[in-house]
Amino acid sequence: MPDDCERLIRDLFAAYLINDRQRVADALADDFRFTSPFDDDLDKATYFDRCWGDTGWIARHDIERIFVRGEEAFVTYLCLATDGRSFRNTEFLTFAGGKVRRIDVYFGAARQDGRFLPQPR
Repeated sequence: MPDDCERLIRDLFAAYLINDRQRVADALADDFRFTSPFDDDLDKATYFDRCWGDTGWIARHDIERIFVRGEEAFVTYLCLATDGRSFRNTEFLTFAGGKVRRIDVYFGAARQDGRFLPQPR
């Protein structure tokens, strides 16, 4: 199971990178839920309405670590934008029936040229 979850996470990130909405939708369970600092417990339809956009601004995702235990996983990644900006996030995912059932995103600080950008106080 851990290998299946890791493979699903990597496939999901690859689908985001090429803006393959259908591949992402197929990876998400029908009762999928999404939470981030900007979104509270969105269902699958609302997630796509509010959060899905053109991912052409993403140059690449560097997955730094994936920890899987049973049907839960953490993934930390550095997202590099085409304009040179970057940020690091961590996501907590749960799985059911070979699909992603939930994603909780924890935003990291913005980075540029390998350094953290000052955050407004």
